[in-house]
Amino acid sequence: MNQHDSSDSLETKSLNRNSILFKMSATAATSIGMGGGRPWTSTTSLTASAKRIQKELAEISLDPPTNCSAGPKGDNLYEWVSTIMGPSASPYHGGVFFLDINFPNDYPFKPPKVTFKTRIYHCNINTSGHICLDILKDNWSPALTISKVLLSICSLLTDANPHDPLVGSIAKQYLTDRAAHDKTAAEWTRRFAQ
Repeated sequence: MNQHDSSDSLETKSLNRNSILFKMSATAATSIGMGGGRPWTSTTSLTASAKRIQKELAEISLDPPTNCSAGPKGDNLYEWVSTIMGPSASPYHGGVFFLDINFPNDYPFKPPKVTFKTRIYHCNINTSGHICLDILKDNWSPALTISKVLLSICSLLTDANPHDPLVGSIAKQYLTDRAAHDKTAAEWTRRFAQ
């Protein structure tokens, strides 16, 4: 067998579709199976939602939104923790706010559940940490990402929506006595977020 025949034999072997194995990650592998070359996915492969979350994790790690960070709590890709630095043009300036992010199994077709773990004085965020934000409810779109959600929450800290509040008394104060509202919000920031 000459050198040319040997390389042809190696090339033929390397092109054998039944023996190709793609290593996608430590937890997922896909290989080309029999059955007309149709790919099969091993039982450890990532679901479509997990792939999307993994893609968003890579994006947010490389280019995080201003004043925000986020990532998985541990090994569970569907449970994240996030931090938001209080925007400078707000009474929340200087605070570090922790949030939990839980992705549903049918993400991105359903929105993530995002809750504040740090107490905050805000008309759109209640004492349980639930957030009244349209993109987390009726205006959710699969085109949105967790980076865009975090930016929207930062925007909410700068520009509250007192006309769609979760806490009516804070919304009323925001509309009728903004100085007192901002003073209380700044006090809560110092007390709970610093």
